Amino acid sequence: MLRRINDALPGLVWGIVLYGIIVQIIGVWFVEDKLGYSIGLWYGVAIAIGMAINLATVILDSVTLDGGKNANRRIIMKSVLRYVVVVVLFFILGYFQFGNLYTALIGVLGLKISAYAQPLLQRAANKLSGRSDAPSDEEIVKNE
Repeated sequence: MLRRINDALPGLVWGIVLYGIIVQIIGVWFVEDKLGYSIGLWYGVAIAIGMAINLATVILDSVTLDGGKNANRRIIMKSVLRYVVVVVLFFILGYFQFGNLYTALIGVLGLKISAYAQPLLQRAANKLSGRSDAPSDEEIVKNE
């Protein structure tokens, strides 16, 4: 389903989840409130996944609807709305003290970390599966 929205989206989501697992395993041992740490972190990871899906959907809609007319305005409006929703979700977390607000922010940063790490993760996945992402010598000669 995610691949229909954007080919890179499944890898981005898996990268966010992998980042959350790594931060969970490493960080939970250094805090006193382990439950608050975990709830905040996974709350932030869930927000990051939602933001990634929303961003991919907005880009797809902006390009495909109206033949691209008003795409810039649509992207800006949906981006502002996305960040307003994130602020509201953070306010709810902080107001009800449901989890750690700082680890929620660390979880949301998983979106950025995953976006930057995605080429490396894709290359590693290709090596594990036996595929090569580098062009062969024949492809290089053919393209020249």
